[in-house]
Amino acid sequence: PALFRDDEDTFKILIATDIHLGYLEKDPVRGNDTFVTFDEILDHAQKNEVDFVLLGGDLFHENKPSRRTVHSCLESLRKHCMGDRPVQFEILSDQAVNFHHSKFPWVNYQDRNLNISIPIFSIHGNHDDPTGADALCALDILSCAGLLNHFGRSASVEKIDISPILLRKGRTKIALYGLGAIPDERLYRMFVNKQVTMLRPKEDEDSWFNLFVIHQNRSKHGATNYIPEQFLDDFINLVVWGHEHECKIAPSQNEQQRFYVSQPGSSVVTSLSPGEAVKKHIGLLQVKGKTMKMQKIALETVRTFHMEDIVLADHPDLFNPDNPKVTQAIQAFCMEKVELMLDDAERQRLGNPRQPEKPLIRLRVDYTGGFEPFSVHRFSQKYMDRVANPKDIIHFFRHREQKEKNDNDLNFGRLVSRPASEGMTLRVEDLVKQYFQTAEKKVQLSLLTERGMGEAVQEFVDKEEKDAIEELVKFQLEKTQRFLKERRTDAEEEKIDEEVRKFRESRKKNTEEEDEEVREAMTRARAHRSEDAVLVAASSDEELMDTGVKGTGDSDDGLPATVSRGRGRARGRARGARGQNSTARGSSQRGRGSTSRESATSSRTYKPVPAKNMSIMDGRPSI
Repeated sequence: PALFRDDEDTFKILIATDIHLGYLEKDPVRGNDTFVTFDEILDHAQKNEVDFVLLGGDLFHENKPSRRTVHSCLESLRKHCMGDRPVQFEILSDQAVNFHHSKFPWVNYQDRNLNISIPIFSIHGNHDDPTGADALCALDILSCAGLLNHFGRSASVEKIDISPILLRKGRTKIALYGLGAIPDERLYRMFVNKQVTMLRPKEDEDSWFNLFVIHQNRSKHGATNYIPEQFLDDFINLVVWGHEHECKIAPSQNEQQRFYVSQPGSSVVTSLSPGEAVKKHIGLLQVKGKTMKMQKIALETVRTFHMEDIVLADHPDLFNPDNPKVTQAIQAFCMEKVELMLDDAERQRLGNPRQPEKPLIRLRVDYTGGFEPFSVHRFSQKYMDRVANPKDIIHFFRHREQKEKNDNDLNFGRLVSRPASEGMTLRVEDLVKQYFQTAEKKVQLSLLTERGMGEAVQEFVDKEEKDAIEELVKFQLEKTQRFLKERRTDAEEEKIDEEVRKFRESRKKNTEEEDEEVREAMTRARAHRSEDAVLVAASSDEELMDTGVKGTGDSDDGLPATVSRGRGRARGRARGARGQNSTARGSSQRGRGSTSRESATSSRTYKPVPAKNMSIMDGRPSI
């Protein structure tokens, strides 16, 4: 402990991840939970006088958080992170590289117009990742306001070079690496193909404490739907792993790679599963030289969550499926269990006045063996005033021992009803894929691929890209038509069908090309949305002039894409020019001088597709 007393060589870093601001914000009981806990997290940062806060992604639950959520977040950040307390560490790396996507590519506490006492560094997660024509995310809004430093964003989808933010406090040097969330299958393939590189400082590379923040699946959800720890470089000292919600914050060593992994877990319960029932913590990490110490801090404002399992077949003395009154007996037994859990929750709450009053209760009932479930709705009525989640206290599920008679019939009930303990995560794209794989021949896909269709449906559902499916269909149709023209296929139906089938199979095998197709189609969908927004804005101008009402649109896309893009580039150049004459923010002349180049290239990378590609309605093929 004496080694880590507060001195000029010790970094103090508060570590948290998966805060999910705005989760269930419209729920009358649980609506404020995420905001209260975020405030507690920043309060701990302030009281412990940390050097900075490190967040591992999913700060927001929704990709487009509500006004209330953004306002509450800004309120907490401004209250806790601004002030006169000096920041004691310096940044040695080229910030124009570290924050290349930003219009203000330097750390917020070195901006002479801002008074920051606690800098926050954050990568984005899969919930708050960049989307839309300008590839912006909610963190970019906070970054532009100067309240947070968004890093770990890769500029390319073909190759990822992770360049660290180099920090120094006294004689301790930290190389902070970050990688924002990327679809797991794609990142897995990029690691396998050696397309991910972690760049190291040229000078004294062994004197740095290497800290890596990542937001991916850690547990295996499929053959390639996770990132194995052995993919990561062995020179890393500590990995902070976001995305997984179970709190395993105490660093555990990977036997092969020798680095340590800390999994802080979420600060709010977002699914009623066993992993979420583990007590929630954040971490106070202290680093001196190459030595570290992680101190767990229990979160006091998190709503308690109690969970139990019942297997009815294990109680033959109590329940006989042939008894006509067995359902009432099961219901009485479940009520008894819930009462015991409520008593337990009340005892825990007595020692902590900051904890929300109503607990989360989950009773999973395995009714395998001829039992029938009772009415969950009627059961929940009894606990409306005592439990935070009355509608889903009871979860009935059944283990199916023998296979279904007809394997071709996809049973969605079977997929949904599995308990969470089996590690089953249901994803939109998996459902689409499984549906088409098991569907009858007459509804099988013959032109599109299941993978592409799954990705498009996911974009449509998760990111509200309303043109995603249409654009993917049009894109793949155009590509197939070009292929048939190049092959000069005879106009016979059988030959055309055969060529289309071959072409589809070749695309399925080439996963990288298929990824590229999906990305191109999604870009078109976003550009299409931007174009629509321009048309809407143009047509509504006249209406606004007639009625004399001021425009109060709440859309991110209300401005023409071309106008905002032009402004962005000009502003980037101006900042770069100013930076060449000033080193007040601690970045080198070379670093700041390259800002103009960086901002120009970043606007080239993220700008929407040119106008001629924005809509392909004119060239719509006739079928």
